[in-house]
Amino acid sequence: MEFLVLVEISRPVHVDDAAWSRLLKSESARAAELMSAGVIKRLWRVPGRRANWGLWVADDATTLHEAIVSLPLFPYIDVTVNPLASHPSDSDQV
Repeated sequence: MEFLVLVEISRPVHVDDAAWSRLLKSESARAAELMSAGVIKRLWRVPGRRANWGLWVADDATTLHEAIVSLPLFPYIDVTVNPLASHPSDSDQV
């Protein structure tokens, strides 16, 4: 199943620069793992914001949730998930 996922990051004031830098590096490594595993297919940055849109693939919503909560920044993100369904006019479906 494909999901269009919006991730918006909020840096809390109580996290110092060094800790934030470590979190960002861990986040990048985990995202690379999810990409290698085929869970994250594409990512797009939202210009001017600490946010991204991603095309994620999972067997179901529970599996997707498990992948999202595995992100080191999970405590500091707001996530919006949109499940996607095939469209009959999609050139890949014809």
